[in-house]
Amino acid sequence: MTQNLDKRLHAYRDDLADAELRGLVEAGRFVDGEPSHIGVAVCNLKRRPAASAGTDTQLKRNEAVIVFDEADDWSWVKAAGDGYVGYVPSMALKKGAPPEPTQRICAPRTFCYPEPDLKVPPVETLSIGTNVCAIDRAETRGTPYTKLATGGWVFAHHLSPIDTVGADYVAVAETLLGTPYLWGGNTAFGIDCSGLVQLSMSMCGKQVSRDSDMQFETLGVLVNNPDDLQRGDLIFWKGHVAIVRDENTIIHANAHSMMVNIESTADAIERIAYLYAEPIGYKRPD
Repeated sequence: MTQNLDKRLHAYRDDLADAELRGLVEAGRFVDGEPSHIGVAVCNLKRRPAASAGTDTQLKRNEAVIVFDEADDWSWVKAAGDGYVGYVPSMALKKGAPPEPTQRICAPRTFCYPEPDLKVPPVETLSIGTNVCAIDRAETRGTPYTKLATGGWVFAHHLSPIDTVGADYVAVAETLLGTPYLWGGNTAFGIDCSGLVQLSMSMCGKQVSRDSDMQFETLGVLVNNPDDLQRGDLIFWKGHVAIVRDENTIIHANAHSMMVNIESTADAIERIAYLYAEPIGYKRPD
């Protein structure tokens, strides 16, 4: 008998399932899956194997995944980081484990150049939170560059050591002010409410769940009195989450402004309540 497992986090279909779910779900066959990793700057993870399907989340270059199935140029995968399951274009994958990361992109966005020179056209743009492996350094006209194992050079000061973590995830979120709102986005090119929480916290060494309902269930402890909210607390609505910035304001990615912005907490609660409902709860991350 198949248990009622969340298909966002458990890979099972009628015909195929993750071998770890054997005995928990019914499926035609079970497979261990093959290790792979993302080989493009940003990859959309879809709920169905179609370009027109909705994007549930995004994976960045070098993120590890397990591939359970491939058909018609689409691969069914599970992300190693937050465990999200979905479909990605097979051409976006590289087989095997990613290069061992040594550094992480710490600027909101950075260009990757074919040679260590800002005057040549960049080959791609990488988002904050992208893990990379540095293999060389060079300097051109006084500007330092770092060469990546995957190819290309980035401005050295846009990297931080992989074991360096921030102390204030709200400050990370503030660096993303003005980032366009994008459903399913979790990069500095486009981001949604829970993506902002996940990405900002990851830069401070905390791996958290992807969607707002998951975050409400798994993050921290309840704050019973909204008057006791402090910087870094989270306000949850059904389908939305915002980060408390100070006693009067929040920062969130929202469809009202279509970007990451700072808003009066009281105004946001009133505005959202008029259209939808009051907050369902307040949490303080551990």
